[in-house]
Amino acid sequence: MRVSAGLPTGMEGLTYPIPFSDPDAVIRIAKHAEKLDYHSVWGNDHMTTQHYVRAEFETPPRFWEPLITYSFVAAETTTLRFGTGILVLPMRRDIVVAAKQLATLDHFSGGRLEIGVGIGAYREEFLALQPGETLPRGKIVDEGIPALKQLLTDRVASFKGEFFAYEDVELYPKPLQDHVPIYIGGNNENNLRRAAKWGDGWLPAAVHLDRIRDDIKTLRELTEAEGRDFADIEVAPQYIVHIGKTREAALESFNQTQMCAHLTSLRKSTLKGQGELNHEDINLIGTVEDVVERANLLGEAGVTHLLGLYFAANNIEELLDQMQIFAEDVVPRLC
Repeated sequence: MRVSAGLPTGMEGLTYPIPFSDPDAVIRIAKHAEKLDYHSVWGNDHMTTQHYVRAEFETPPRFWEPLITYSFVAAETTTLRFGTGILVLPMRRDIVVAAKQLATLDHFSGGRLEIGVGIGAYREEFLALQPGETLPRGKIVDEGIPALKQLLTDRVASFKGEFFAYEDVELYPKPLQDHVPIYIGGNNENNLRRAAKWGDGWLPAAVHLDRIRDDIKTLRELTEAEGRDFADIEVAPQYIVHIGKTREAALESFNQTQMCAHLTSLRKSTLKGQGELNHEDINLIGTVEDVVERANLLGEAGVTHLLGLYFAANNIEELLDQMQIFAEDVVPRLC
């Protein structure tokens, strides 16, 4: 099972307090991930501060643009891969510029780019960038994925849709990799359909073990209906990690983190399907033994990549320590 770590490009004030993710800290986390043999790091894509974060903090968060951030991460690392977890296509309406940035980054990093795309967790951000817009974000993503893939693969590309259009574009050079992996982010069945049709992987967030078993079965059926081999699809859910010496200590510590507040806020959007389940019922929270057991159950269910794990912490040193405990005490015991 692959294991990768979250990078706080757009998570200050959401999962982490303010101040937290200055440039030095972001680079330090990435270099730590490489040293500990994490497969990759995954950063989020936010353009403006969410309403609940403004209400909580007097100081605005630092949301770093992920592709520019990764150019610096690439210069400071040699083997670590990095992915957009996720690039919000409804906020990236100039798809040709986005494709050019991605292809350029893949070359300058030596072919270490992975791409995650999706709708985004907060509709309020979309409305801030597109005031008064009533367009369905899902339809924008449905059109944006093939529009992006065509630019990254076709020698000369043209596309005319409702939301994206370009004509006779020779975007060159293409990415250095023969094929840049594209993950489809999101928890609902529409994203299973998108992953089956276009994706190299499916990237949901904080899905309970019982549900992910059912979702993987559905994803397999949808993939085979598209005439594709399900073995080519990475099942790559994202979870929160917090490890303590005892389960009680881990829960007490986790409940005091900004990460806990963020997960609670998402119950109205991305995580609304969780119902009455507690955060610890879903995520990797507890002792090393607890975390190993749950991670291996996820593997048995069909998970192939624990992607962009976010380690709950209220300061950088705690985050780095949690990353090290997971890498040294959990990863060697994963099936």
